[in-house]
Amino acid sequence: MGPPYSILDLVSLCDNFHLSSSPEPLVPWRLDPSPESPVIGLLRPQIVTKLQDETTNVWHASWADEGQKLVAISFASGISTPNQRNAAMKELCERWRDEGFLSDIIGKSKWRNEMYPVYANPFGAQYVEDEGKGTENYVFEMERSACALFGVVTYGVHMTVYEEDDQADVKIWVPTRAKTKPTWPGYLDNTVAGGIPSGLSVWTSLVKESMEEASIDADVVKAHARPTGAISYFFARTSAGWLQPEVEFVYELRVPPSVKESEREKFRPKPLDGEVEAFELLPLDEVLERMRAGRFKANCAVVIIDFLIRRGYTTPDNEPDYMEILTRMHSRFDYEKWGGLCN
Repeated sequence: MGPPYSILDLVSLCDNFHLSSSPEPLVPWRLDPSPESPVIGLLRPQIVTKLQDETTNVWHASWADEGQKLVAISFASGISTPNQRNAAMKELCERWRDEGFLSDIIGKSKWRNEMYPVYANPFGAQYVEDEGKGTENYVFEMERSACALFGVVTYGVHMTVYEEDDQADVKIWVPTRAKTKPTWPGYLDNTVAGGIPSGLSVWTSLVKESMEEASIDADVVKAHARPTGAISYFFARTSAGWLQPEVEFVYELRVPPSVKESEREKFRPKPLDGEVEAFELLPLDEVLERMRAGRFKANCAVVIIDFLIRRGYTTPDNEPDYMEILTRMHSRFDYEKWGGLCN
């Protein structure tokens, strides 16, 4: 598969992993040694071997068939609170980084110094700042760059900023990622996009990223951005195979067509934190052409496909793969099967 890509091809570049076709055995990562404990990640053989060399007061291996079959790895029973798990993961990940273990993933040049939340139920309550909800589902946090090593579900927020004229012609503000980015340097992105750090709600993350990446003030986001749902996909880095099941909460912001020219500047995204080289206002046809040429970061192309479906540009009547596309953009990662992988 190569460019020019179809819409389904673009989805397949992002949702590119399925448990049934895994080339290697995967071991469930449970929260504690109990067989009923929630599965919080999937471990590849290289990580399983590494964890088995760790101290037994932090990590526990569960075996079956009289010790012949490894069925899960978990925190030891004494590591039972979020703070204890946070400390254990901090020590482990920083030590692996300093040892040079998998430096192409968690080396010092790849280290993000940003903590991601891990939830007992990846489809359960998210953290909500104003009401304090979601904390009962939160079980610990870990360094962002290490998440793929443990196969945990991660979360992000994406927003499409667009303009639409009286003839319903749409143009989208598209950024080019800086060539210094540790992932996908130089690719095209969504107008605003970023991970959701531990301790921040989806909305607060959107407001933060809008200013940091695109110089869009909080008052503009609060007045004009609206949530439109979410996409989810199971991504494996094709070069290394590390697993990244992800959920992206999707927003859009339409620049009001009646806004005065003197006020229009505050809607125009501009680089601020060095993660974006430049923004372009592109007609939808040009956006599609660049997507088909493979110039967009994989998950960002899927966010735009979601926009096309939502706005009625891609329909069951003009896209023969419509249902395959739609269902692949809302993956559950075969999560119900994770706990039984080694049974």
